[in-house]
Amino acid sequence: MNITFRQLRLFMALVETGSVSSAARKVHVTQPTASMQLREISDAVGVPLYEVIARKVHLTPMGIELAKTARAISNEWASFEQQVHGVKGLTRGQLKVAVVSTAKYFIPRILGTFCAMYPEIDISLEVLNRDGVVKRLEENLDDLYVMSQPPGHIEIDDEVLMPNPLLLVAPQDHLLSRKKNFDISLLKNEKFIFREKGSGTRMATDACFKTLRFKPDVRLELGSNEAIKQAVVGGLGLAVLSKYSLADQFNSEDVAILKCKEFPIKSSWHIVSLRGKKLSPIATIFKKHLAEQAKNWQ
Repeated sequence: MNITFRQLRLFMALVETGSVSSAARKVHVTQPTASMQLREISDAVGVPLYEVIARKVHLTPMGIELAKTARAISNEWASFEQQVHGVKGLTRGQLKVAVVSTAKYFIPRILGTFCAMYPEIDISLEVLNRDGVVKRLEENLDDLYVMSQPPGHIEIDDEVLMPNPLLLVAPQDHLLSRKKNFDISLLKNEKFIFREKGSGTRMATDACFKTLRFKPDVRLELGSNEAIKQAVVGGLGLAVLSKYSLADQFNSEDVAILKCKEFPIKSSWHIVSLRGKKLSPIATIFKKHLAEQAKNWQ
């Protein structure tokens, strides 16, 4: 089987973009050249690797396996390049990080301090819901992942980064805002606004309420912390949100953090990677930097 590294990069571009024309642009070749090289890859393997349906590329099972192999080869080569740069006294290369949406309140700032130290490193940051981050983790698309509820169905290396307390939030003029250390039973007639099912915050909240045998009256399920905060301000109900998503709301006249004795719900941020994954030199440096900087956010 004779496939060049350049052809593998073209195939990876096809996987990432979902079209031959976009893949050609990404690797800076013409579309006819890209089509010809992709046919050569399929001929070399001897079985179909993808099919085009409604102008979108869909990988066959063997195409999926080739994508995994090509990605592993690419990661190993990138790691080798970084080691060469390190021997030369240089720090160059790429760092890929994927985080859940709530982590966007602190991860970009930590990345900023890292970039200031290593300005020649290219950073790729993906901010997605938990399901999106887990999918990228399954496919080994990034160096490191930050989330509050690591998956249990994947073999991973998991390190706790820092606490992620979940707070009970209400409009500033809510009657319970004047009470302290009240019991959760006082919330039985309240409406709640929750994150969507599957989010880390929702999973931790559901687990806590189940333990307490408290069944919340859910009025809305929303997919972003910003939308939930605005719904709380609008008087639509109470919400459970990460401390970090409320950082810009602590001094607001519209939002109150309620002093229910069952809150905050204990949760943590985790740094995750696939079990046995060999981290690149840059990813290793960033992981250490992330742990050091996290101390300033607790």
